[in-house]
Amino acid sequence: MKYVAGLAGIVVVLVLALIGPSAGGPGEPIVLRIDAAAPAQIDPAKSTDFVSSVLFYNLYDTLVAPGPGGKLVPSVAESWTVSPDGLAYTFRVRKGVTFHDGTELTAQDVEFSLQRTMALKQGFSYLFDGWVSAVKASGPSTVAIILARPYGPFLPTLVRMGIVNKAQVLKNKRDGKYGEMGDYGEAYLSGQDAGSGPYTIKSHSPQQQSVIARFPAYWQGFAPTAPDEVRISLSVEAATIRALMVRREHDVTSQWLPTEIYRALSETPNIALASERGQSTLFLKINTKRPPTDDLNVRKAMASGLDYEAVLRLIRINDRVTAGKTARGPIPEGFPGFDPTLVVPKRDVAAAKAALAQSKYHDPELEFGWVAEVPLEEKIALLFQQNMEEIGIKVKVQKVPWALMTEKATKPDATPNITPIYFAGTYPDPDSFLYSTYHSSAAGSWISMEWLQDKNVDALLDRARTTANPDQRLTLYKQAQKVIVDQVSDIYAYEQFALFAYQEYVKPVFVDPAKAIPVQGAHWNFRLWEVDLAKRSAIGAK
Repeated sequence: MKYVAGLAGIVVVLVLALIGPSAGGPGEPIVLRIDAAAPAQIDPAKSTDFVSSVLFYNLYDTLVAPGPGGKLVPSVAESWTVSPDGLAYTFRVRKGVTFHDGTELTAQDVEFSLQRTMALKQGFSYLFDGWVSAVKASGPSTVAIILARPYGPFLPTLVRMGIVNKAQVLKNKRDGKYGEMGDYGEAYLSGQDAGSGPYTIKSHSPQQQSVIARFPAYWQGFAPTAPDEVRISLSVEAATIRALMVRREHDVTSQWLPTEIYRALSETPNIALASERGQSTLFLKINTKRPPTDDLNVRKAMASGLDYEAVLRLIRINDRVTAGKTARGPIPEGFPGFDPTLVVPKRDVAAAKAALAQSKYHDPELEFGWVAEVPLEEKIALLFQQNMEEIGIKVKVQKVPWALMTEKATKPDATPNITPIYFAGTYPDPDSFLYSTYHSSAAGSWISMEWLQDKNVDALLDRARTTANPDQRLTLYKQAQKVIVDQVSDIYAYEQFALFAYQEYVKPVFVDPAKAIPVQGAHWNFRLWEVDLAKRSAIGAK
């Protein structure tokens, strides 16, 4: 036991060497220390997951930005107009926005950024591919985006189009497959930023740590005691994070800690828990292309066989705090497009056995792959294994690192039969949850590991996209959700309340419900956070 304790101490020391001390004394910079799951992607044309989204909103500006309640607010675009046919969007680019190298952001940078996003065909490029037919800057302050056909969620999708410094990217391009654009700055933007956001990259190691530093000339300014520097440590062991929090050597945890650690931290003086709601669901993605889960009856059996109440018990922290509630379908309550008429799932062992008896597989066996960086998923996997054994399905549980999981997601025969995936809305529109996950064009990403590729779903989602009337669009999205639920391409384990433990001297924006933004990463714009320096000093934080 002495050896184990000593080893834990060594681990903490090693992590502290990476994270470093928190400053903030007189004349010293204010440093905020958080952690997240690796890898961290900083190229705005490639970022999709949580930590990459956090970095996205701190390093880059967008034409429009997500606001409280999912409303869009002007950002780099101070105003815009839409043609009567809904095909031409003309944006007036705000003057006085400067990139991190001091040059002014212009309409030409917007034009270049959208062209680059579509050319790379990664990240959220599918939101624009086939929809945007042209983008053209007219002088430094006006840019027009022409659509091939009406595109209902177009404005909301622009919250994921980061604007890069054209001159800086081209200056640092290498040879590549994009003709005169070379590699379009891919190599450069994998380790540096070319943005105009409130922070700039100080150092970046995608598997270990990203450090961002305040950009003093940022056009929207900062809260009075916003951090000068933010250090995001990646994939640190949960036990180490707990020890650092107790010792006041870490400020805000990730959302992936085991329940027992949240419980222990909630009982520690001067540490609080906060949650983000209305933007995330835990999907148990069912690979519909791989036996035996290619059989609808097997999928129905699993959905009926899961003990949803037991899942909720797993995520309860204490009598006051829980990490989620029962989910009705793919869109969480509080996000645009939520359908309250969908049936609340419940366990029904008899129905599960009856469905399994109708399947083409006898004594089916399947693989449940859980993400190694999220310890709670192992508990859910073991519960699932136990529940399935009771109805006659054998489950092999496998621990898979996140980086490997994203690789497995690219091919249906490599994707596990069941994969737990936390997905949060990435732009404030039902299209975010539905098209990004279930449209055939999205297949091959970690978001779409169910490999549904259903023509009826595609048709409904395509119609919703090309419908201008908001009420008609919502009707189509509700129809699509019903088809998706009937196909049982996912088991909706629970609607997640993303939990974070934080030192009480930190003031995260998302603790205020009135400022809730149902978009992944948007709450973590650190220029709006504050650090109570007096309180931190009083409790002896390091």
